Amino acid sequence: MKKVRITKEFTFETGHALHGYDGKCRNVHGHSYKLAVTVIGTPISDTNNVKLGMVIDFGDLKKIVKEEIVDPFDHATVFNKNTPHVELAEELRGRGHDVILADYQPTSEMMILDFAEKIKSRLPEHLELFSLRLRETETSYAEWHASDQA
Repeated sequence: MKKVRITKEFTFETGHALHGYDGKCRNVHGHSYKLAVTVIGTPISDTNNVKLGMVIDFGDLKKIVKEEIVDPFDHATVFNKNTPHVELAEELRGRGHDVILADYQPTSEMMILDFAEKIKSRLPEHLELFSLRLRETETSYAEWHASDQA
């Protein structure tokens, strides 16, 4: 049977700061991120399976992405844990804010690499992550494609 790609889109609000950056993004600020997740697989052909004809139930894909990306990142602030922003993160946490201390500079490029690993680890064996698109603004986005990872 032929393979089919399906895509589900997500939105979340996240703040970040880029320590050491030489522009305005060194300041804490936020974005309305839009994440498009595309998986590829063969539609289920087992006539006894309630998901007959689906590559994956959109609800199942939503659950994975919501648990791994949307819920933790929505309305949180992301800092690189290897910078002086750790002090600010501790202050924010102490005041009840959600903070993520990442192993990387929280650019769209590095976030999308993180997201790809998290999503791939949760997909059923018969599926592959095909691509991700993380839109930071209306005119700027990062893309991840499985074919580029060889």
